[in-house]
Amino acid sequence: MKKIEQNKIQKRDRILKAAQETFQASGFIGASMDRIAEKAGVTKQTVYRYFTTKEELFKATLEAQRRLAKESFLDALQLSDTRQALTTFAAGFIKRHLSREHLANVRLLVAEGPSVPEMTRAFYAFGSEKTQDSLVRFIEDRFDRKDAVDEIQAFVSMLISLRMPVLTGLREPLSEEEITRHADKTVRMFLKLLDATI
Repeated sequence: MKKIEQNKIQKRDRILKAAQETFQASGFIGASMDRIAEKAGVTKQTVYRYFTTKEELFKATLEAQRRLAKESFLDALQLSDTRQALTTFAAGFIKRHLSREHLANVRLLVAEGPSVPEMTRAFYAFGSEKTQDSLVRFIEDRFDRKDAVDEIQAFVSMLISLRMPVLTGLREPLSEEEITRHADKTVRMFLKLLDATI
């Protein structure tokens, strides 16, 4: 890779890092492109060269977080053993949704989502739709069911049911053992919802 290309990638990464920190510290509304540029060590014009709007920049920070997290929990759905596939998916899904970065984004959505609906739409477009589509395909393939959307929504809701207590400080973050136990219990309930025996 040429040095010019490397410099562009490094500059873009600095802008994304600065933007994520600024959004989480100041909120979407309070985050200014001037502040992001200053934090990244570039000019405001440079920020706009890479990202034409603040919304586009916010979406890019979400995508960067998703790539770093590697969301490998979706890969678990490729495992041949159905129960293991669901349980591995469930544990990874819970870990991702209790991560520091994810919780910071949820706090931001709760605080500012009603005032900035485009921010909320961007957030949910990145994760929820992809996860639901993957689960729909999984259920269609493994159970020959084409009408399990309600069951899938219930499954996902059960998986993240402990997020709010952690988010609000009512309980400490879950240990690995607690995550595994919650994932296993939730998968068992999901299979009952699907009226499946494995």
